[in-house]
Amino acid sequence: MTHRPTIKDVAQRAKVSLSTVSLVVNNKGYVSPETREKVERVIQELGYHPTSSARGLALRKSGNIGFMLTHDHFTQYEPFYTKIFLGAEFEIQKHNYYILLATIPKQFNPSNATPRFLLEKNVDGVIIAGHVDNKLVEYIESMGFPLVLIDYKIPNRQYPTILMNNYKGAEQSVKHLLSIGHNKIGFIGGDIKHPSIKQRFMGYAETLYTAGIQYENDWVVKDEPDTKERNGFDAARKLLQKNKNKPTALFVANDAMALGVMDYCKKNNLSIPDELAIIGFDNIEASYHVNPKLTTVDVNKEEMGKIGVQTLLNSIKEGNGIVRNIHTSVELIIRESCGSNNRK
Repeated sequence: MTHRPTIKDVAQRAKVSLSTVSLVVNNKGYVSPETREKVERVIQELGYHPTSSARGLALRKSGNIGFMLTHDHFTQYEPFYTKIFLGAEFEIQKHNYYILLATIPKQFNPSNATPRFLLEKNVDGVIIAGHVDNKLVEYIESMGFPLVLIDYKIPNRQYPTILMNNYKGAEQSVKHLLSIGHNKIGFIGGDIKHPSIKQRFMGYAETLYTAGIQYENDWVVKDEPDTKERNGFDAARKLLQKNKNKPTALFVANDAMALGVMDYCKKNNLSIPDELAIIGFDNIEASYHVNPKLTTVDVNKEEMGKIGVQTLLNSIKEGNGIVRNIHTSVELIIRESCGSNNRK
């Protein structure tokens, strides 16, 4: 046989049905010992390796899951979601599934932005990472696919979600700044409708309140349309040019924006951390290589992808039953950008 052997070849050689071969391959359902032995012998003789479609015959599954995020979340400048995808990819390999990646525009239009694997119904479930148009979520739900959201939550809707503990990370950051003598602490963020950014702002504001400090509105910028480096630069300009009474420290909603803040400070001769301490969030690789190294909140991004896959596969296997919100742990990584000496 010169061509790659198929499940049909196995069935013909063993003189059994396709579904019987699939049951043997998947080790599911009842197959008599004699028939199983015969099929396994033919598989070995032919050197047959089952594809995802063959594995799915018995359960009428595709053997694929979809992974979706917006175009801007999957670039070299936004490595956060890349790491989540890698965590999902490594985990899916343990379960004899394949993962199909699709990036989509921010504004979803079913007529021209629907991934092919949805149109062809070539997946058994879908993971969405990051903030997407809610119309996309509703569209996937209408198709009946199990769905898991990572780093995004839709208010008043019940979907399994995987979130990092945003509030706790913000709380740790502000408490650290307070512990080294800062009480004039500002906040920079963007896309405040994103639940993760909103939780980080709440953690910032409520931690200050608990410490008996009311944050100053002039020290808060949360109306940037996005959370990229250029948005951090623009936000820093807005905040630091307002008046002479400036914060001595900033908690920034993510590392990309924090890098933009640091760039603004360098171009305007503001010393970090002597004149302005800075803490970011996400612990992307660039946070370690910038000078000074950025203090940040570490998020186990690969773990989020791993848990997302496990949650989705459970939904596929058991059906859409219990909806869980899972929060992964975070850790403050103290580096050079916030300083460590008590201030007077």
